[in-house]
Amino acid sequence: MQDRAYGYIKIKLEEAIREKGLSKNKVSHFSEMQRTQLNTYCKGDIQRVDLVVLARICYALNCTVQDILEYIPPEK
Repeated sequence: MQDRAYGYIKIKLEEAIREKGLSKNKVSHFSEMQRTQLNTYCKGDIQRVDLVVLARICYALNCTVQDILEYIPPEK
């Protein structure tokens, strides 16, 4: 969901996985997530971010939150 008045959060997970040269299967295994849940995050089809899941993804990719989430300010 995007509220253009305040901007939105872009999920760059798919790009981060690609940059690390890992498969989604490996990331889901390392982060102890279901592949379908990982796909939901990759597509940006989430309404609420689970901080535990986010930490697992960062651990699996050896990255920071800033590598997979980006704040896009509203257009003026």
